[in-house]
Amino acid sequence: MFSVDTAETDTQLVAGAVREIAKRTRFPVAFGGLEVDGAVRISSVVGNRTRSLDGLTVRRDRGLGGKAMTELRPRMTPDYRTARHITHDYDVHVLGEGITTLLAVPVVVDGVTRGVLYGGSWDSANVGDVVAAPAFHVADALAAELRIRDEVRRRVDSMATAVPPASGPLPASQREELRESYAELRGIAASVQDAALRERLEKLERRLAALSGEEHPTTGPFLDVRLSPREIDVLACAALGATNAQIAATLELREGTVKAYLGSAMAKLEASTRHAAVARARRAGLLP
Repeated sequence: MFSVDTAETDTQLVAGAVREIAKRTRFPVAFGGLEVDGAVRISSVVGNRTRSLDGLTVRRDRGLGGKAMTELRPRMTPDYRTARHITHDYDVHVLGEGITTLLAVPVVVDGVTRGVLYGGSWDSANVGDVVAAPAFHVADALAAELRIRDEVRRRVDSMATAVPPASGPLPASQREELRESYAELRGIAASVQDAALRERLEKLERRLAALSGEEHPTTGPFLDVRLSPREIDVLACAALGATNAQIAATLELREGTVKAYLGSAMAKLEASTRHAAVARARRAGLLP
């Protein structure tokens, strides 16, 4: 099965979230990680004075972060050393860094904890929701990005398994399903901010565009046409009969921007209508 491996970029995504917490809150120390095999492995630390947090792995129900994971809500203690509502499995890490006030915010995707982000301070302080709110927003943004990536992976896997390498033209129903899935994947990929993941998805989309099993000419006009990613996005949606307004909503663009991309694609393909542009893009192997 062909799949998109985003382990490295997911780690980079967490690192960015940790940096945001350090920048947007009053916590001098920030750290976090994603869940792997039932435990959150801390992969990024910012502002630390020691290396005590290195290698920290937090399990459900253990410590402040484990409690946040289980309860699916942020947890905070102004005095970690004396806190009685948590276990102290990770004292060597937390107290080793000298942390007194600790905030743990779970990253929740579709009702499931996928990671934990922390903010820590060396002083004791009661932190209210207003002060901690930026950390909540960062966790929500991280969850939203992970949700998008999950959907991308799901679409990639479903298309890769449902559409085997074609030895001939696909039946009309399967070809239409492939085109719908392709267009939807383009729409999802358009909202992915990570450049490396976007590049991988574009490579996969080119592979999927060739899976219809239709013969493409090796010579003739339009074979050297190069459409931009956005022009292909717009044409993929137009191929399903979507209006400019519907395309704009799908790709989160202005309707005028959609018209501009569509117009430039039509010009490159020397097509007077969107339908002709789609047909010529398919003949050139740019669309399935």
